[in-house]
Amino acid sequence: MGKVFEPDDVAGRIFDGTWREAGGGPLEVTEPATGARLAVVGNATAADVRTAVAAASAAQPAWAERPAGERAAVLRRAALVLEDGAGEVARWLIREGGATRAKAEFEIRSVLDELWTAASLPTGPHGVLLPRDDGARSEGRRLPVGVVGVISPWNFPLVLSLRAVAPALALGNAVVLKPDPRTAVSGGVVPAWIFQEAGLPPGLLHVLPGGPEAGAALTADPGTDMIAFTGSTAVGREVGATAGRLLKRVSLELGGNNALIVLEDADVEAASSAGAFGSFLHQGQVCMTTGRHIVVASVAEEYVERLVRRARALRVGDPATGDVALGPVIDAGQLRRIDSLVRASVAAGAEVRCGGTHEGLFYRPTVLTGVTREMPVFREEIFGPVAPVIVVADEEEALAVARDSEHGLVAAVHTGSAERGRALADRLPTGIVHVNGQTVNDNAHVPFGGRGASGNGTRFGAGHSWDAFTEWQWLTVRETAPVYPF
Repeated sequence: MGKVFEPDDVAGRIFDGTWREAGGGPLEVTEPATGARLAVVGNATAADVRTAVAAASAAQPAWAERPAGERAAVLRRAALVLEDGAGEVARWLIREGGATRAKAEFEIRSVLDELWTAASLPTGPHGVLLPRDDGARSEGRRLPVGVVGVISPWNFPLVLSLRAVAPALALGNAVVLKPDPRTAVSGGVVPAWIFQEAGLPPGLLHVLPGGPEAGAALTADPGTDMIAFTGSTAVGREVGATAGRLLKRVSLELGGNNALIVLEDADVEAASSAGAFGSFLHQGQVCMTTGRHIVVASVAEEYVERLVRRARALRVGDPATGDVALGPVIDAGQLRRIDSLVRASVAAGAEVRCGGTHEGLFYRPTVLTGVTREMPVFREEIFGPVAPVIVVADEEEALAVARDSEHGLVAAVHTGSAERGRALADRLPTGIVHVNGQTVNDNAHVPFGGRGASGNGTRFGAGHSWDAFTEWQWLTVRETAPVYPF
């Protein structure tokens, strides 16, 4: 397999089946670890979005009419393309997004699961036969939504693009994808390359890297029938407000401030392993990151000691040049935000047990104790490698502290009794709960989604994608028309 792209093919360009000039000119993609320029892509404007949506609308009906097996075959070929080019794709995830090699390889495996799962959708049942009514044959059937606008983030750029793009295409929709400009290659150029190589007909996938202007235009365009947004809660509220005003379907996968509860009967060594993984994977830049370690007092100091030991042992550095556990955070703005939240909380009385420092964009894994509910690191999603520890008296206080958040994505509970953990899960207002697991956990086969400020409860994954990317239509058919009493 050749390169994912040749620089001259994408320089200053956006994708509509071929690469064409972007209205906003060039957009540079840089490497967080070094500041080096990696690529130049196109910067999409609102006019580019309008053109793409119109073309997608024109192409979609013929695609929906294609035999299910043909659509499935495109998704299968896309998976094979990615498998063949996995090495180069991993290098882009590492250099462009600051991923470690392990994270990049995990993300590629996740995308392959998404593609293979999406390939099974077109040939599945797409309706139900209902009881006959007044002599009419009656059925409920699933039809494509139409044109799906996908707005994807920078932290897991490939999987969080294709988690929506793949099932949407498989179920007969056209897609306009706006990846985050910071990871325009991993989140945009790579998906374009995958589907171009797989033989997706032109006009069905458009890739338009760009900033807020492009995202707002995609959300508001009357030609988009649905918006699938993954990103911050603040931007998600704006997307949801626009979609609601336009009575447009919207899927919002937003932030999290996720709790890991450690009860007094937990295996503290295993719990500290889960806590370290949950807080420090990909520099804490994951919506499912463990944002609050809620620990019962009788095991709190043991837990902190083990968590600190794990944090201090993690190597931080450039993932493109060394075997490291943490790479750089995505940019200087993110670094400032992480550091300001830590400093403000320390000023309010929190204690830095390890970390709290950085060199360039490389922020050390940080453990904070003495954290209270009033502190910024308790209230806000940090999106950095910071583990705030809150000590509680017992299970009931742990539950009350865990529930004290506007977010509701995921929680984890560590306990020596699985049944006790299950009973506690019944009382946690989150879309996901893991008993004796860690918070960063997802795959292509589960109903993934959050509540409250973490999203609007829609679900991705396997058969749940039917609910996201198709509409029910009730159809009745009579051989002859009856005569009515009017």
